[in-house]
Order: sequence, then C-alpha cells, then structure tokens
Amino acid sequence: MHINGYCLKNPKIPQGKQEYKTGLARVVETLVIRRRFTLRETIATIIADSETHIEAARKGIMEARRQVEAYIVEDPFFAITLEPCDIVTTNLTVRRMADAASVAGVGPMAAVAGAIAWAGVEEMVRSGATFGLVDNGGDIACITDREIRVGIYAGQSEISGRFAFVVPPTGGITGICTSSATVGHSFSSGTADSVTVFSKNPAVADAWATSICNQIIEEDPGLLERLDLFGVSGVFVIIGAKSISFGDLPALVRAQVDEDLITGGIL
Repeated sequence: MHINGYCLKNPKIPQGKQEYKTGLARVVETLVIRRRFTLRETIATIIADSETHIEAARKGIMEARRQVEAYIVEDPFFAITLEPCDIVTTNLTVRRMADAASVAGVGPMAAVAGAIAWAGVEEMVRSGATFGLVDNGGDIACITDREIRVGIYAGQSEISGRFAFVVPPTGGITGICTSSATVGHSFSSGTADSVTVFSKNPAVADAWATSICNQIIEEDPGLLERLDLFGVSGVFVIIGAKSISFGDLPALVRAQVDEDLITGGIL
C-alpha cells in the first residue's frame, strides 16, 4: 500500500485545546495522544484519548499480524497471489482479507494493511474507546466521536496537499484507504497519483483502493461508473491536475498538508 495523505497544519486552535497530528488526520482536541508503532514491516500511527487505548491498538495490531504470519506459513500462496483465492480458515484477519480481495478482484495481501488497522481499532473499542485511529502506512481505520480532517497527498500532482476531507463522527469503525501508482515502489498498471476509498469495512477500502489504482487512467475517467463497487461508500481519485469523485464523500476543504508526518509501511 502507498501513503496517501498527511495531517493538516494549524488553522486556529480554540483556547484550551491542543493540536495533535497523524499521518492522515489532524485532530484538535484536549488530551489526544499520538504514538508511532513499528513491528517488522508495520509502521503505524495510533491516535487516542488515553494510553490505555494506545496499548489496546498495539495489542490488536500484534494479534492481527500474528494471524496473518501464521496463515502464510500454512499457505505461502496466500502471500503472493495477485488474484482472489478461496480459503478455509477461522482466522478472522485472514478471512477478512480474502473476502475483501474477492469483491475487489485482487490478491488478499492488497487488503492486509486495512485489515490490520481494523483489528487495532476494534481492540481500542473493546477497551472503551469512542475515538481511535490507526494509520497503517496510509490505510486508516478509525472510530470518531468528533470531526477530524484527513489530508490528501498525491505525490507530484499540482493539487496534492491542498485539500482535506472533513470526516464527521462515524458512529462505528470506518476505513479510509489510499493507493497510488506514482508514489512508492509498488507496481501499478494505472496512472493515478492517489485513489482514496471510504468504506465501513477497512479491508474492503484497502482492496478497492488497490484495484481501482491498478485500472484507472486519465483517458478513462468513467471507470468508476462501470465497476460494481460493493461495500464502498465513496471514491476520490487524483490524476495530475484532475480529480474524480464518486459516491458519498465527506466535505472537502482547502488545507495545508504537512508531508513530514508520513506514516509509511508495508503491512
């Protein structure tokens, strides 16, 4: 997966509030905590209201990684296939990856970052969190009881770093995942500088971001209308100086993006 956006720099912070930054979101709230967590290929940013919820996210991420790594030992093909594959397992993270890959028409590893981020936020919720965010290399899972802003980074595009989504309280866990054909080292047959997908299922958001990014090119902006985007609430694509919107997206506002706050990783 590729990084997609960074936090926004300060507009006006209300008195008594503090600004804390994550790889993809700027959260203005009292006592919000931001932590970086690294575990082998996973490089994540965790934002929460308490250290208890930070630790819960770490626990969820570690368990999800353990599940994925254990399954790959049993079935190495799962880690390398670029197409959906049928599996039989009670492993929740692996099952989510395979199901997401099936609807998006990609290999299951295309959903790994979103699935791991999802597990982190689920553990935060189990520990009592009503606000929590895991940014796993640009693939976000979050639950929020307040407005947050998600900045858009699109590599060398002239509109990169100039806008952000205003994400309202979610009422549940939401995925905001991005892939890029021009940022990072992963191969893509598309030409998009960024493809951001919103879904209530973070693994599905991750898989569709990869799938769309592999297909969309500037000469075919109508691709999204032809795809059966199962499980997706909205898609935002940047190709050069152009953007394409599809479905139900949060409001966009002008923003200044801080590229120094990238959260990059593989899993």
